[in-house]
Amino acid sequence: MSKYIHKSHNVSVLINHFVCPVKYRKVVFNKEVDKTLKEIYLKIFKRYEISFLEIGTDRDHVRFLIQSVSKYSVTEIVRMIKSITTKKIFEKHPEVKKHLWGGEFWSDGIFANTVSKFGSEDTISKYVRN
Repeated sequence: MSKYIHKSHNVSVLINHFVCPVKYRKVVFNKEVDKTLKEIYLKIFKRYEISFLEIGTDRDHVRFLIQSVSKYSVTEIVRMIKSITTKKIFEKHPEVKKHLWGGEFWSDGIFANTVSKFGSEDTISKYVRN
């Protein structure tokens, strides 16, 4: 569940929804890789203050609902997640690396969307306007 994050000079509740496909849309997620992925996310949370509110894997992509601190941009968050997970998954599951030639785990593209704790775009737009 999202919460306000209090820092010395700001308070934020920044939530994003990301969808990251595997390179070549290869089917690589099974129970073991999925478990490793979730273990990696717990370590990312402790080190970078990025909370994974929800994680959903399909066979060839992952969906995240993430809350982060305001010092990270969307691009930085995605780059961080992709680079750390690629390294760790390839270390722990070498069979995945063999399946994905070229040494890349993630596709270059993503889907990113902001999520509001306080209502829809229309509600916030009316609030700001008035």
